Amino acid sequence: MKRYVMGVDHGGTNVKAVLFDMDGRAVASAKRSIPMQTPRPGFTERDMEELWRMNCEVIRETVETSGADPADIAGVSFSGHGKGLYLWGKDGRPVRPGIVSTDSRAYEVVERWYRDGVAQRVYPRICQSLLASQPAALLRWLDENEPGTLEKIRYVFDVKDYIRYRMTGEARSEITDVSGSGLLNLPEARFDVELLKEYGLESIADKLPPLIGSMEACGQVTESCARETGLVPGTVVTGGLFDIDACAIGMDICDNSRIAVIAGTWAINEYITRTPVTDGSVKMNSLYCLPGYYLAEECSPTSASNYDWMLKTFMEEAAAAKGEDLYAWGNAMAGSAGPDSESIIFLPYLYGGTDDPRTKSAFVGLEAWHSRAQVLRAVCEGVVFGHKRQVERLQKSRPVPAEAVRLAGGVVHSDLWVQMFADILGLPVETIDVDELGALGAAMTAAVACGAYPSLEEAARAMVKVNRVCLPNPALRDVYAAKYEKYLRVERTLSQLHRELEG
Repeated sequence: MKRYVMGVDHGGTNVKAVLFDMDGRAVASAKRSIPMQTPRPGFTERDMEELWRMNCEVIRETVETSGADPADIAGVSFSGHGKGLYLWGKDGRPVRPGIVSTDSRAYEVVERWYRDGVAQRVYPRICQSLLASQPAALLRWLDENEPGTLEKIRYVFDVKDYIRYRMTGEARSEITDVSGSGLLNLPEARFDVELLKEYGLESIADKLPPLIGSMEACGQVTESCARETGLVPGTVVTGGLFDIDACAIGMDICDNSRIAVIAGTWAINEYITRTPVTDGSVKMNSLYCLPGYYLAEECSPTSASNYDWMLKTFMEEAAAAKGEDLYAWGNAMAGSAGPDSESIIFLPYLYGGTDDPRTKSAFVGLEAWHSRAQVLRAVCEGVVFGHKRQVERLQKSRPVPAEAVRLAGGVVHSDLWVQMFADILGLPVETIDVDELGALGAAMTAAVACGAYPSLEEAARAMVKVNRVCLPNPALRDVYAAKYEKYLRVERTLSQLHRELEG
């Protein structure tokens, strides 16, 4: 009998279900684009009931198109975008729309916490910078701006924990996900009432579900869920993963020789370490899915979503007129402009800056003679420059520099993007032979939970395959070094300007 495991990944824009065999081969998949609600500037939300329906749809479609007997699916697990906020009410319904990780409404809360010393006092407990998109800041904002909301809450969830609750009826906080929330005492791996008091959130202490590990069984598919998804009642459901963990383990990041770079809605750059980096040189530490390891992470909403916006807002009609796929057309167009053929600098801050959510995106150096291809090339380069800035911080925090980068995200489907990452980062770039790494990482936790592998390390060795290694082009080193220096100068100047204008 052949057995399978399913991973369901919740990103900033899509939900994807993928069925894998125990060798890591994708058997079937389905995806839905999740409508985003933007009721005010800086607000990004989604309907929680609609999100649940979409989960049921992609799981059912995957089961039906796979041809596999649902009884042979040994386990299901999830990965999720982290941060944001999904609140379940005492009345058995969502309290309000879910908040996505690109939301920046709470930036003034975070500024106040830094100004008042709260951020400095909680740092030894959380080992991370406070962010506007974290549940801690969002809950404080809701308490101040939506009176009565906190009193309605039964459970505080991250996105994947909410979906798992709907599937099993068991409320749990998976530890890698909640370790990035600002709510967890990281060194002690526990919720901490004293920490909540610093935020003025002690009233939510009983609304934080019990902690569970990534590979722990966390209930079973219920009868009602089985009817909606096509899964068999009683199928094991595991804790799952923060998506940055899911992608990292899905790239076989089991030691600290490599930096994992994820280019998606967010720019995620990370490596694993036995001890958190607490000297302030990196922005975030969180618990990794391998016992005894932490993730040292630099992150910001400054990645390939900027390129998506540019293509969909300004280039869709041109690609459609030629009858071409939008992304293939855009990549070919950007590739037709050489790396030294234009002088445009693009800041990839459409959804907030690297260090300050008030920093805005910009084109600098744009002139009438520039072509569409050169503009697209500048957007690509700006995204990678943003990653480079964060990778440099990680490299400085390490005792030994990383040997290579493992790259994930939609960009890995483009030779242009992969080569650009290698050239600008100045490191070999390796990619993995799976389209949906978040789903693979989640499925690997289910494979361990059902006994197919004794550990995630063993699962990674069996289920992860490197399919490409791209080396930097030494002829472009000086070209990109000069452009990167210009990028940093533009970023510093405009960040200051935007702070002054905001003030």
